[in-house]
Amino acid sequence: MRICLFAALAALPLLSISACQRDKGPAETAGEKLDNAGTKVRDTLDPPRGPAENLGRKLDRATGQ
Repeated sequence: MRICLFAALAALPLLSISACQRDKGPAETAGEKLDNAGTKVRDTLDPPRGPAENLGRKLDRATGQ
């Protein structure tokens, strides 16, 4: 009985977090725009030096790194 109660209490925070919906607010959208602008400036000042580095930067952008 105690194990079931402990498991239920341990799972409760996880369930409450998973139920939250994350909408982008205006500050997060503005931050993403600043990040993208910084990336473009970096690419202009220090362009990729080959196909491997170019592919790496594209992968970073695609995965949000």
